[in-house]
Amino acid sequence: MHASFFASALLLAGASVAVPTNPNTTYENPTPQPTDTLSNPAGLTLFQQLVLAPNAVERTKLLPNDEQFIFDFKNAPAAGVVTGEGGSIVRADHATFPALVGSGGAVAIGFLGPCGFNTPHVHPRAAELNLVVKGRLVSQSVHENGARTINHNLDTFQMTVFPQGAVHTEFNPDCEDAIFIASFPDEDPGVGQIAQEYFGLRDEIVKGSAGGEVVVDGKDIDEFRSLIPKNVAKGVDSCLAKCGITKGYKVRG
Repeated sequence: MHASFFASALLLAGASVAVPTNPNTTYENPTPQPTDTLSNPAGLTLFQQLVLAPNAVERTKLLPNDEQFIFDFKNAPAAGVVTGEGGSIVRADHATFPALVGSGGAVAIGFLGPCGFNTPHVHPRAAELNLVVKGRLVSQSVHENGARTINHNLDTFQMTVFPQGAVHTEFNPDCEDAIFIASFPDEDPGVGQIAQEYFGLRDEIVKGSAGGEVVVDGKDIDEFRSLIPKNVAKGVDSCLAKCGITKGYKVRG
């Protein structure tokens, strides 16, 4: 969608796109100084004002504090943090870090515990550069139908690329923590976990695409849906056995 169309839609709809915060992290919504090129219609949020700003100079005026250009991955807004039994992913995009509006980029950091598993997923709007900065990662990716599966064992300070829309996954094969940095050439790369999305389809669609009744570990589709672990998961069986970690799936209500 073109930026001009998006900006027009915001003005016409008067929508409220709130910037998420947690109790420890707040983003100010200052009223910009009047200029010849930018007004501040009543009710517009900081995010809307940044999107509607005609240029980078006016966007900077909307962020008058130098601290607004710093993102703290150790104290991030709750909306930018995904946590599971195997670790967490902290995301800086234009929703959680307003200074990114107009920059064309985003960053996420993965903090994976022993055997931590970033389950198979896609980024629908951006490619990913994945750099290991602590420990090791085992990764797999499939770029599209007919493409071969690509396997990597990444050591510290090694990097790989996952093309836009490619199914990919990473897990920590060791009994110590691992950390990776993922960068994206889009302010809103998006993410879709494959298992949750696939098993979120109607039963007849899942059965039809799988060629018949689907049973996983003795569970039918409905039972299995409740057992899909939240990302970041505990990991693959070989690593869990090596590290003496019990995989206790819990049924989520």
